[in-house]
Formats: sequence, structure tokens, C-alpha cells
Amino acid sequence: MQPKVFLAPFYIIAAALIGIGDTLYLAYFHILGIVPSCAIMDGCEKVLTSPYSNFYDVPLAYLGLVYYVYMVCLAVLLAFDPTSKGLRWGMMLYATIGLAFSIFFELFQFFVIGALCMYCAISATVALVLFGLALWHIKSTKKI
Repeated sequence: MQPKVFLAPFYIIAAALIGIGDTLYLAYFHILGIVPSCAIMDGCEKVLTSPYSNFYDVPLAYLGLVYYVYMVCLAVLLAFDPTSKGLRWGMMLYATIGLAFSIFFELFQFFVIGALCMYCAISATVALVLFGLALWHIKSTKKI
């Protein structure tokens, strides 16, 4: 009898790689000192050049990059040991924290800055997907 293959860690890796691509793109443009083009009129420029776009002189894109790289590492470990209680709940906790920060940042952009950035929205969507995948993995391994 073949062991059951849990797909959630592999989907988490794929989603986190999208997040890495998004944040790397923003980090690259930050290093160049230019604002990337945006489909939302002036939204990205207002958000990315606002004084709130940094946390103690560290761009939020860099923090997002660290978050997604850590998610990939955690998902790789979870792919090797999908039934590890510590890894499963660590992934769930980390995905929840990422989702909470994403919701906060989106609301902050809308209500305080008065603009929305499509790259931030992509990151928030990825964080939501990661949360859903972590929850799916917890439920699919619950009985094991």
C-alpha cells in the first residue's frame, strides 16, 4: 500500500514563489529608486512613496520577501514530513500572521493613504491563498 501524498505543501511552495516574485519585483524597483508602473492610476506611486512604505527604514517589500522565503522553507519541511504536528501548526500560525498583516496593510492603504497598490493586493491575495492552503493541510492531516 502506497503512503498518502499530501499536496498542500507543494501548493504552498507554488503560492509562496508567486509572493517571492511579487516582492522581488518591488525590491528591485526600490533599489533602482523608481516606482514600477501600475494599472491602478497613481495608486502604486502613492503607496510605495508614502512615509508608511518603510518600517524603521526597511521597505515593506523586503519584509514580505523574508516572509515568503520562510514560507517556502517551512513548506519544504512540511513536504518531507506532512504529519509533523509542530510543522503543521507552525505553518498555520505563520500563514495567519501573514494574512492578518496583509489585511491590515490593505485597510491602511485604503483608509489612511487613500490609494491602493496592485502589487500589495497581489501579495495580500497570496497571503490569503497561503492561509487557505495551510488550513486545508491541517484539516487533511487531522485524522493522522
